[in-house]
Amino acid sequence: MKNRVKAMIKEGKTAIGIWISIGHPDVTEILSRIGFDFFMIDTEHGPLSIETVQTLMMTMNGSDTVPFVRVANNDPVLIKRALDIGAYGLLIPLVNNKQEAINAVRNCKYPPEGIRGIAPRRAARFDPDYLKTANDEIMIIVQIETAEAVKNIDEILTVKGIDSVFIGPSDLSGSLGLVKEPDRLHHPKTLEAIDRVFKAAKRVGMPVATTSTLYPAKKLVELGYNPVFAGYDTGFLLNGANELLKSLGRK
Repeated sequence: MKNRVKAMIKEGKTAIGIWISIGHPDVTEILSRIGFDFFMIDTEHGPLSIETVQTLMMTMNGSDTVPFVRVANNDPVLIKRALDIGAYGLLIPLVNNKQEAINAVRNCKYPPEGIRGIAPRRAARFDPDYLKTANDEIMIIVQIETAEAVKNIDEILTVKGIDSVFIGPSDLSGSLGLVKEPDRLHHPKTLEAIDRVFKAAKRVGMPVATTSTLYPAKKLVELGYNPVFAGYDTGFLLNGANELLKSLGRK
């Protein structure tokens, strides 16, 4: 197993990817051929079953786009199922403290580093070296999205095995009590918390990711985020349709 995205980030190259939440294989088949480095298939907020996720991954075969999955929870069963169907990386939500970060890493790795059950199924079907390389190549991204996680960020960053932290600006703003604020993602309290996480990660050389709901993808690249979540499949669909209607004078 060789994770192209993980290698890119280690080399200082910016990895560009998008969220996938539409459960039709045409989406991943078409978009995986145009140059994105990774897809984050969303099973936390997206309505996707494990069978659908596997089908979405299968249509990516033959492309250079790497399949990642956001699991619904920091749960060993959900994590091993996503990895066993072929995810090269996982985004693990609601990691609030050092112990939860330790659990996330252990859930992703085979013994002795972790507790992942050894039955890789599709992940190892075409890769005779999978069991030897998976622990090193699978990318583990923990999601920082609460005030508690921000408070504990320095301890979280000491956990060996984490490859990147992802700042979730929307949930973070909610955790800070800003749900009713008109621009809660850019409220000073939210930006201060984001800045604290970003600087803490940079101090220890940890890559930091976030999503284009915070800033446009180009600005995220300029600010030094990596990997960069540059957009959404649903957003592309809506934006394209809206632009067409505008060009026809219907909006």
